Amino acid sequence: MNELDGLTALIIEPHAGMRATVHNMLTMCGLSKVDHAGSSNQAVKYLGLKQYDLVLCEYALEGGQDGQQLLEDVRHHKLMPLATMFFMVTAEGDYGKVVSAAELGPTDYILKPFTADRLLERIARALDKRKVFLPVYELMASGGQREAIDACLEGEERHPRHAIDFMRLRAELHMFLGEADQAEPIYRRLVEAKAIAWARLGLAKTLFLRERFQEAQELLQDLVESNKNFVDAYDWLARTHEAVGELDKAQAVLGDAVAVSPHAVRRLRKLGETALEAGDHDTAEKVLKQVVSKAKYSEFRDPQDHVRLVQTLVRKGDPVQAAAVIRDLDKSMAFQKGTALCSAIASSMVHEYTGNEARLNESLLAALAASKEAPTLAPDLKLELARVAIENDMEEGAAEVMREVMRNAQNGAAMGRAMAVFEKAGHGDLARQLARESRQQVVDLVASGAARAREGDFKGAVAMMQEAVGKLPDNPQVAFNAALAVLKALDNGGWDERLGQQAVAYIAAVRRLDPVNPKLPALAGLHQQVLMKYNKGPRRK
Repeated sequence: MNELDGLTALIIEPHAGMRATVHNMLTMCGLSKVDHAGSSNQAVKYLGLKQYDLVLCEYALEGGQDGQQLLEDVRHHKLMPLATMFFMVTAEGDYGKVVSAAELGPTDYILKPFTADRLLERIARALDKRKVFLPVYELMASGGQREAIDACLEGEERHPRHAIDFMRLRAELHMFLGEADQAEPIYRRLVEAKAIAWARLGLAKTLFLRERFQEAQELLQDLVESNKNFVDAYDWLARTHEAVGELDKAQAVLGDAVAVSPHAVRRLRKLGETALEAGDHDTAEKVLKQVVSKAKYSEFRDPQDHVRLVQTLVRKGDPVQAAAVIRDLDKSMAFQKGTALCSAIASSMVHEYTGNEARLNESLLAALAASKEAPTLAPDLKLELARVAIENDMEEGAAEVMREVMRNAQNGAAMGRAMAVFEKAGHGDLARQLARESRQQVVDLVASGAARAREGDFKGAVAMMQEAVGKLPDNPQVAFNAALAVLKALDNGGWDERLGQQAVAYIAAVRRLDPVNPKLPALAGLHQQVLMKYNKGPRRK
């Protein structure tokens, strides 16, 4: 029986003739369920609708994005399961540049020109490897990270030729579980065995997550100097500079990364944001214009990019061009969620600069009203909205926005940036009052939920923490206690599928918001105990 029979494939190739050629090759190999995508946007739509066993992607895509950047986006937005085999099709002249460009590479590379026999050979080899790792992937997909770690250890013994890949996966699982200290020795072993770039990057991440920024910085600096194309190392080096307040150095590193990978919108966006925060408005304008242009027809476009560009132009004293950007926002993203809010915030900045008080008040009132229903609006834009409001005598509206920012502040630095906005506007007393109120509100919410749980009212505790998460979606303390309340309710009140899914979401939020929380492993452990109690955990095969 043909082992490719029943597998699904997606061909991502801009040229119709080449798509037909590759399709015919796949058919000759015995693979008949094949979809075509002529662009990265079309590919994203397909990947968002269904899962594929195999993706064949041309590196030299059209429209300003290459195959590697598409792969980064797809993985960043979790549109492709680990079990999907992703092949990058590239010309021999590009191979050296492509293969060293990123931490997360494809399953394999296929150099052009190639024959059907060569393609079949590569697919068969990847399929054999997938069979070895599929049990681990399935455990990970079903939430069994602990079991997946054990499966990796077994895999290292049973499949020694794949030992390095199993070790890498095991280290990444420890990182996912918030156990950077357990991932570090694995990465060190990998670095000592072979000076693999991704292993050195993994080691640097473990240092970063434990706030050993200087050590991480030295390792990352050496990494980018020895591999000029390794863009993920640049990203993490910039993060280490940013973590210690060195915005100018972070900007310089991101600039180097963009020079290597000029079409990656997420990296461009980060450079623009950093330049704006650092006060380099010329660079911010140049980069944010590229972001707006490149993202306009992307599946991942964001109206907040336009707001930051308007903010930059206003600071440069160019309200005419800023107004044109707002018109473009209203036209190109009319039906995008958040566009009305972003347009109102951007308009308030322009009207503040030009002194049009009537239009300013109109825009501000609209922005303040819409911001109440916009938990995904970035903190820096909320702070700018609060600044415009407080400096134009809308103290109550500004205070309401600032309360939300402060309640969701992930650390002291974020709280300090929020307070600085009001302090610069001459409202230091109000800033300190709001900070005290915000901290106390979080403490009271968490304490009330904990008290209900102690009294045995687990449903009440869950309801209270669910409400708290709704109000404070980015507060790590609230997310942690919400996860704890749900797990205790499940443990004491029986299994509930909806709560089980909510527990997974809350734990994921803690990992995102507070990856170095020392209680995270214990929380994950409690989750596994609850799953095992009700026989809901992943089953080993």
